[in-house]
Formats: sequence, structure tokens, C-alpha cells
Amino acid sequence: MRWLFPAWLLLVYSAWAGAVVFAGPWPVARVHWPVSVAMAGGSFVGGSSPVAGGTVGFPLLVYGLDHPAKLGRDFSLAIQSVGMVSASVYILTRRRKVEWRVLRFALPGAAVAMPLGMSCVAPNVADVTVKVLFSVVYAGFGLLHVARLRDIVANDGPSKTRFRSDPAVGFAVGVLGGLLASVIGVGADILLYGTLVLLYNTDIRIAIPTSVILMAFTSLVGLGCNVLASFWSPTVRISLAEMFPYWLAAVPVVAVGGPLGNLVSRYVPRRVILGAVALLCLAQYAWTCYHEHIVGWRFVSAALGVLGLNVALHLVFEFGRRSLPLEDTWDRPIRPIRLPDQTVLAD
Repeated sequence: MRWLFPAWLLLVYSAWAGAVVFAGPWPVARVHWPVSVAMAGGSFVGGSSPVAGGTVGFPLLVYGLDHPAKLGRDFSLAIQSVGMVSASVYILTRRRKVEWRVLRFALPGAAVAMPLGMSCVAPNVADVTVKVLFSVVYAGFGLLHVARLRDIVANDGPSKTRFRSDPAVGFAVGVLGGLLASVIGVGADILLYGTLVLLYNTDIRIAIPTSVILMAFTSLVGLGCNVLASFWSPTVRISLAEMFPYWLAAVPVVAVGGPLGNLVSRYVPRRVILGAVALLCLAQYAWTCYHEHIVGWRFVSAALGVLGLNVALHLVFEFGRRSLPLEDTWDRPIRPIRLPDQTVLAD
């Protein structure tokens, strides 16, 4: 199985070289070398943490290069279809532990929701709403890790929690993740990761590879939807044409950046990984508020969104802790109970 990963890289670089030689966009793509540098870090983050490479790609195109949010979403889906798929191939061929019990139901959920979301939901969401939604989701996720870092890191090994509703939970996560990714280009990964570490008490070293595989699959479905829609939609065709040079410039680095991130994450302390991700998520929220001039009622709405998301995540966390088997709930030393002194009166 190990030979599949080198074969995948050979396929990616052969297709990339063919696009450069025959399509002829290399002079345009070469101008965008800063995108490839930024996505080297983005793909590394995507492979080593619970957040996808689009966490860097979306802000880069939307805030850094001043493109519409829709273009940032399409670029995120397209570049993750290389970087996170590459990381997934590496994970599977190296036989990394994956929580298939939930993932196998999340995959069809995402497959159903992604086309519906891209055709019915995303076109009706305003550009500024997409930006705020992106920042709120990731800020809530980052704030949760600041508050619960010690508890999340304490999870060790595969999930010890079992629910009769596992198929329904997995499918619901896939549907919600697909709908979210259809609007902002990312999100399916953090929903699955959050479900695993909060509800199922799964070790992040298992939850992260599992979430990478779901986001890779979701990105492929989203990219496929865009390619099909481009045959009859001029808007989609223009969006794909605009993001193609950025994609072409970033492909060579993300193909190895995701697997490299997953490899390094096995040797970096979990607390360091999650702390860095939390800071990245909170920083992008602050930058979004500044860049988009989110003040007044919009700022209050965004802050309430972050707060509401955190309340929901904390409730899921508490439910997951209470659902643990008795012997695994809390590994605390038993303290002796001191009884009050009693005096025995003689007859």
C-alpha cells in the first residue's frame, strides 16, 4: 500500500506539468508565487491540525488579494482537492488510526449536502455574510480550545463512548459540514473533529486524520460540482478561470505540504498544535472585524454568534464526558473521607 502515495504524487505532478505545458498559463501563475508560499503553510496546517488549508487560502484571496468570498470558497475547495487528498492518501497508506465508526456515515452525508448547498444555499448568501460566518465559526472553534485545552488534550486513544445513534450522528455531521463547506469552502473537518473530541472523547491524534479525510472528500465533491456547473453557468466558469492561476501556482507545494504536516504532527505535542490553531482562528476573527469594518449591531451579532457556538460546544462536551463508561470518566486519586471525632461515653 505504501507505493500508492508516490504514485499519487507522480500523478499530481504529471497533471500539473501537462497543464503548464499545454494550457500555457504558467507566466500568469508564476506572478502569484506569494500564494504558493502562503499555501505551503496552509497545507501544512491542513495536514497537521483540525482546520483545513482553506483556513489560510480563504483569507488570502478574500482579504489579501481583495477577491469576492465566492472566489475564496472555490479556491479553497480546489486547492484542498489536492492538498488534503494528498494528506488523506498518506494517512491511509501509512495505516494511521481513523475513527471509521463515525466517518463512514459522515461521507455520504457530505456527498448529499454539498451539491444541495452549492446550488440552493450558497447563491443566496451575501458576500459579507460569508466572511462573517467564516470568522465566527473559526473564532468559536479557537475560543473553545482556549477554554478546554487541558481537557481535550487529556483524551487518549480511540473513542470509549458508544451511542446507538452513531449512524445518525455521523450522517448529520456530514450534512451540516457539507452545507457549511458549500458556503465558506471549509468547515466539515472541524465539525467532525469537534464531534469526535467533545462527544466521543477521541484522541486528537485520531480525530485529526479522520477530519482530514472528510474534508478531502467534501472538497472533491465541491470541486466536481463547480466543474459540472461551469458547463451551463457563466458565473461559475468565470470564477474557476479567475482562481485557476492561483491554484496552479500552489499545487506543487500543497501536494507535499499536507502529508508533511501530518507526519510532523505525530512528533509535536498536542498542546502546541491546538494552541497554535486557536491563535490562528482568533487572529482571523479580529482581522475580519477590522477589514470589513464590522461595528455596531453587526459586531454584536458576530460576538453573539461566537458566544452561542461556544455554549453549544460546551454542552456537547459535558454530555460527552457524562456518557463515558464509569471506569473512564475521571482519573482522579481517591481521597480519604475524614469523619468527625466521636466521643464514647462510659456507663
